[in-house]
Amino acid sequence: MFTATLIGDALTGGDLSAAADRLAAAGCAPGAAAWLDEGAAADIGFADDPAAARQALEGAFAGTDVVVQPTATRRKRLIVADMDSTMITVECIDELADYAGIKAEVAAVTEAAMRGELDFEGALDARVALLAGLDERVIAQCLAERVHIMPGARALVGTMRANGAEAVLVSGGFTRFAEPVAAAIGFSRAIANVLLIEDGKLTGTVAKPIVGSATKEETLLAAIAAGGIDSALSLAVGDGANDLAMIRRAGLGVAYHAKPIVAAAAAARIDHGDLSALLYAQGYRRTDWVA
Repeated sequence: MFTATLIGDALTGGDLSAAADRLAAAGCAPGAAAWLDEGAAADIGFADDPAAARQALEGAFAGTDVVVQPTATRRKRLIVADMDSTMITVECIDELADYAGIKAEVAAVTEAAMRGELDFEGALDARVALLAGLDERVIAQCLAERVHIMPGARALVGTMRANGAEAVLVSGGFTRFAEPVAAAIGFSRAIANVLLIEDGKLTGTVAKPIVGSATKEETLLAAIAAGGIDSALSLAVGDGANDLAMIRRAGLGVAYHAKPIVAAAAAARIDHGDLSALLYAQGYRRTDWVA
């Protein structure tokens, strides 16, 4: 059996009836719809062809996200998440660059790298090099002034951990941001790049090897092995091209407000809601959430 979860701001009973009709027309043999939270999220169980179900439902209802997955493994025991533009609302390197007066230049490279148009490691080296000489104190200032937790992040991680899941933050960004962000959200640990500093100034380099796509995938697989869990019970979420490898390997790989290359490859995409959508996708009702 499979479950299609519809998540939106103003779902109606009519929407659920229309969704069931679409599933029936696609040959999916739907059952009855059931609200998780009335008006916000609902499940429709069905028997056949999840690919056809996803095609039938995605984009069919304005402002609504759809997650289709096997029912038996929807409640995950591991989340591995990207940080920048996923668990926080900004790209930290772009914000650091703003303090150096070069945000537009750096942000353009970041955007291209996240779209998969540039090699991530090379693009990171090039951007960090532009920060050489920046006062180390700017990192704490940037963290305090610019870094904001993504809506739904604390509830997602807190609820999953309260129900026995492991949570790992793995970022192509920097430890000076990832470690406090992980602590604030409730991750058990964080993995990220180390900015090198001498005499209170950024040197324009990061420690090697760079935390990139391969590290993210390796982190996911290592956490699955360490936890002795079925890979189907893992969830990976991110927005950029360097998240693709882990998204493809997870039991549920989620593109979160993602670049087109990621959205096209992921098993699920959240384009409208916040991170709490991933709690509904796992069958948690709002009354189950842990902030």
